[in-house]
Amino acid sequence: VQSKQRQSRPSAPFTTSTLQQEAARKLGMSTSRTMRVAQGLYEGVALGAEGNVGLITYMRTDSTHLSGEAIHELRAAIEREYGKHGLPEHAMVYRTKSKNAQEAHEAIRPTSALRTPKSVAAYLQPDQLKLYELVWKRALACQMKPATLNTVAVEFPCGKDAAFRATGTTVVDPCFLAVYEEGRDAKSEDDEEARKLPALSVGDVVPLADIVTDQHFTEPPPRYSEASLVKALEEYGIGRPSTYASIIQTLLNREYVILDSRRFKPTDVGRAVAKFLSGHFTQYVDYDFTAKLEDELDAVSRGEEEWQPLLEKFWKPFKTLVDDKTESVDRAE
Repeated sequence: VQSKQRQSRPSAPFTTSTLQQEAARKLGMSTSRTMRVAQGLYEGVALGAEGNVGLITYMRTDSTHLSGEAIHELRAAIEREYGKHGLPEHAMVYRTKSKNAQEAHEAIRPTSALRTPKSVAAYLQPDQLKLYELVWKRALACQMKPATLNTVAVEFPCGKDAAFRATGTTVVDPCFLAVYEEGRDAKSEDDEEARKLPALSVGDVVPLADIVTDQHFTEPPPRYSEASLVKALEEYGIGRPSTYASIIQTLLNREYVILDSRRFKPTDVGRAVAKFLSGHFTQYVDYDFTAKLEDELDAVSRGEEEWQPLLEKFWKPFKTLVDDKTESVDRAE
């Protein structure tokens, strides 16, 4: 048995895109449903004698920042719910990774960490409770100590010249993992992180239940799920936190794609539109075009550029191209 100890840090508090991804993975919620439920939690829920109370902060944000007051309350909630053992000496600080981030708001967190999901369960709809619990647990976990894991390689000698080998991880001290573990889009059998092994010592005898011979083939990357598509939009700098749900809804409403087993599959219409746009409007469907335009619009918002020249630079050649294609392209193609 060979083992190496390492630490695993908790994930940052929720932004719009990570909330949508986790709600899709763990709760099976669509992005539009997630945003509707989050809107309700933000606007407020009637909590008996307390009246109407907003349970989470603003849900359209790409910031992972937490206020000092929020961190103080999160630490108090961690100590109350899980004891001092899970508290790090200093507050955990996270940097925003997304391109074109606009950090006008905090991360998505409970308005009061001391308001546990259990204490408000009687006042919430099932979807509201599930989403609030997700936000509450993620916020608490992000301010807890890293988990201590052992990366383990176990070898089982089988006769003179043969051995079976297994690799994986064993949890030494769960800390934040006792509260929350981030979901994954697709777990590979070769992914050590995905495989948890029991504690084993040299000389242990493990009973043999079965020997299974499987043949594996290299497969293409899986089609996008809602979670992985939101992640890709963010990485390419396409859209804003407030537009991810509407982008996906437009693709579905216009029947460019269908959802099959929670994966997007292009329709014939979608393929035709994509072929037409990439053939005739190449520069406008390029990934970098949207991201670059977002950068220029950010410069306008900061007062570094004037908006009229920027729009003129975009609109004139675009309008000329549209007029030209309207006359010259056979739409039957």
